[in-house]
Amino acid sequence: MTSSEPNYLPKAHLQMASHALVALSFSGAIGLTFLMLGCALEDYGVYWPLFVLIFHAISPIPHFIAKRVTYDSDATSSACRELAYFFTTGIVVSAFGFPVILARVAVIKWGACGLVLAGNAVIFLTIQGFFLIFGRGDDFSWEQW
Repeated sequence: MTSSEPNYLPKAHLQMASHALVALSFSGAIGLTFLMLGCALEDYGVYWPLFVLIFHAISPIPHFIAKRVTYDSDATSSACRELAYFFTTGIVVSAFGFPVILARVAVIKWGACGLVLAGNAVIFLTIQGFFLIFGRGDDFSWEQW
């Protein structure tokens, strides 16, 4: 180890973190590809399903707030954390319901709805994977990036 390298993480942890980050970025790109295919294919051509990106962006916010508020708490569960889970569940269910409603009222076609739902599943699994891998709070966390 040279003097310019940080010595707080072993090299194996850095390699594992970089592999996990690359895998998560690829899965996020696949999810966004499904979402864009549901909008941009010639048969569909309607960009209303892109509004689910708002749900993707706000879904981790309740977790961040609850983690910040209950950071010093030793309890396995708290009312704030449970409320954050409730809000996150509502956001995720809304992201899956929005394209179904658009397809039901014939704003988008059902094929586009299927592609958007597949993209939602992949993107939300990617977000969950990020928190499972980097959100543990040990020496292998996302806060070091």
